[in-house]
Amino acid sequence: MKNDLPRRREAEGLSQGELAEAVGVTRQTINAIERDRYDPSLDLAFELAAHFECHIEDIFQPEETD
Repeated sequence: MKNDLPRRREAEGLSQGELAEAVGVTRQTINAIERDRYDPSLDLAFELAAHFECHIEDIFQPEETD
């Protein structure tokens, strides 16, 4: 799953640690999501969308398949 998390986080001037604290996860979790190494749970995706005041699909997009 592709994501727009780094751009949104940086636009708000947040570090990974600050975003992690705001949504109740570790900095390592945010790092893994941003590097496409971890797909967040649905609950976490909702938390991130609520934090950025947008829809989940504004942050996360499925990978295109052929």
